[in-house]
Amino acid sequence: MAFEIPRIPLAEWCDIALDWATEHFSGVTRALSAVIGTGIEATTDFLVGLPPWLVIILFGLLIWRLTTARIAIFSMLGFAFLWNLELWRATLQSLVLVLVSTLFALAIGIPIGVGAALSKRFWRVVAPALDMMQTMPSFVYLIPAIPFFGLGAVSACFATIVFAMPPTIRLTALGILQTPPELVEAADAFGSSRWQKLFKVQLPLAIPTIMAGINQTIMLALSMVVIAAMIGAGGLGGEVWKAIQRLEAGQGFQAGIAIVVLAVILDRITQYVARHMRRDRQGG
Repeated sequence: MAFEIPRIPLAEWCDIALDWATEHFSGVTRALSAVIGTGIEATTDFLVGLPPWLVIILFGLLIWRLTTARIAIFSMLGFAFLWNLELWRATLQSLVLVLVSTLFALAIGIPIGVGAALSKRFWRVVAPALDMMQTMPSFVYLIPAIPFFGLGAVSACFATIVFAMPPTIRLTALGILQTPPELVEAADAFGSSRWQKLFKVQLPLAIPTIMAGINQTIMLALSMVVIAAMIGAGGLGGEVWKAIQRLEAGQGFQAGIAIVVLAVILDRITQYVARHMRRDRQGG
């Protein structure tokens, strides 16, 4: 008789855990989904309700304020190109989804990164979780999203947050840990408390590195756009998904180019802000 090693019932354990969490927390998450979903829809409808040329000008002025006239003009031309392709509503849907997901990822990720930088024990717990989050196939995040939040933009937002958050945590911790030791010692010598040292020395010096994490988070969020369309997120990913279902290669390629244009615009903005902050830090 051959010796057989019993199979570990990992799939069954995962199902039991998901069923338990859904039973006990789905009411809260569905209520949260209704609130966030209403906010996303209201923001998108508001932007779509405005004349596209006005929105492009407002975006251009905001980008000019944050960066340079060159990047602002490039961004306005990019948005005008997307308008010309008749993908304006889809572009705004994707933009709102990416920005909302990024804001939530930052709100969750930056405090975790700070905690990981200040506590080696906490970092030993967080690091394996980050490794798993970054190596897990992105499709897997759609599985728990649907029972908790239902189909739609909020489920897509949840999956995007989990997928895109690790760079923010890692680079926030890295930025704080890279604070020059002599500055930390000087703060200690002046009698600074732990919180004063964090908010007046470590975090200001870590901002350029944190901005690099924000840039990566935005890019990862955009990479989830097409996948999120599978659970009803819509937007440019929805256009790609419809083209795949209908075997319309041209429409799919057009929507893919639109995603690239949007990604380049957001990348140029965040990269410029990160470089500008780094120069200010070095100059200071």
